[in-house]
Amino acid sequence: MTTRILTGITTTGTPHLGNYAGAIRPAIVASRQSGFDSFYFLADYHALIKCDDPLRIQRSRLEIAATWLAAGLDVDRVTFYRQSDIPEIPELTWLLTCVAAKGLLNRAHAYKASVDKNVEGGEDPDSGITMGLYSYPVLMAADILMFNAHQVPVGRDQIQHVEMARDIGQRFNHLFGKGKEFFVMPEALIEESVATLPGLDGRKMSKSYDNTIPLFSSAKEMKDAISRIVTDSRAPGEAKDPDTSHLFTLYQAFATAEQCAGFRGELLDGLGWGEAKNRLFTLLDAELAEKRDTYLSLIERPADLEDILLSGAEKARRVATPFLGELREAVGLRSFRAVVQGADTGKKKAAKGARFVSFREDDGSFRFRLLAADGEQLLLSRTFADGKAAGAVSKQLQQGGELDLRTEVDRFTLWLDGACVADSPVFADEQARDSAIETLKSALAPQQD
Repeated sequence: MTTRILTGITTTGTPHLGNYAGAIRPAIVASRQSGFDSFYFLADYHALIKCDDPLRIQRSRLEIAATWLAAGLDVDRVTFYRQSDIPEIPELTWLLTCVAAKGLLNRAHAYKASVDKNVEGGEDPDSGITMGLYSYPVLMAADILMFNAHQVPVGRDQIQHVEMARDIGQRFNHLFGKGKEFFVMPEALIEESVATLPGLDGRKMSKSYDNTIPLFSSAKEMKDAISRIVTDSRAPGEAKDPDTSHLFTLYQAFATAEQCAGFRGELLDGLGWGEAKNRLFTLLDAELAEKRDTYLSLIERPADLEDILLSGAEKARRVATPFLGELREAVGLRSFRAVVQGADTGKKKAAKGARFVSFREDDGSFRFRLLAADGEQLLLSRTFADGKAAGAVSKQLQQGGELDLRTEVDRFTLWLDGACVADSPVFADEQARDSAIETLKSALAPQQD
């Protein structure tokens, strides 16, 4: 079974060492392993909740995209996209909002923290709180459920959001599934080996605290930042405690076990903090110098980054578009133009109960769906210029000929005369995909009168 992993980074600032060690680096390592289908995205809709500076958001999107690529992401192995390039995500957000309990959102940590802060300051509890902040967990649920991610790598402070996505997805399944589980229940993936880095002041490295070390700053800027890391007052020659040292924690996140053991010993033997900071800079610069050069080159080629992200969005939408069509059908958002096409009475017909439903899109193109007897969508066609062409393909399928089905990890496509004419829904795993293929073959198998 292939495991689908999804993670995103909010585009509100310049990528820093904490982003790299805690999210980007482990994600890239995971993407290179067999058995994983990785979806990585720029969470730029989420950024609008936290930032009202358009130039900052635009710059951050560019920097974070370049960072992923400079760090070694292979876009041919993963699906890499901007959240804002997937229109199905905000539409799914609304569908989920309509089933999300207000009481559930009231318990969201970020919302409660803002309310508590207002109350402590004598303000109205909801002062300065936007609907974006309040409904943030629903957008995150849509990010996850849109692609039916099995695992979502998160820090411990983000576990609640994955749990809320499960709750919302379960509610939707219960209301509209009619025995079908539209949404896979995601699991929060907590990797104990992944570092949570301290910032310059010892708190968690975060743009919110303004205590970060930018990942691809110049060598001089990085060295200056490292010199500002807070340490205790022990003088050179006095033993230092590595286990309480933020500087050692940073070193440990980038060093080998052998290097860590040596550095620990030197601190215990009284290595001065100034020299210790030089050691950290040397270590970081050795790992990041080549990546920094790649990053700077990418920043100078924004058009190339745009092409990569749009290609990733197209790949993501091949999953999202047909799936959202199923969800729209489930909640009753169906086309008035839908008509049931019966099989030609003089010819072999499809299995009893299966039916083709054709409809016209808003752009004037034509499509059809093949629905099983229980209403399950088996196929959604590609677009056709006119209804006659769509009808010809659906009639050809009803003749009972051999099907040219081509499988991918979690879906399959149907081909006629060398052209792809229809797509399956997205399935939770290969077993579900194969079961659907058998259902399709049965539905299109001709029966004699």
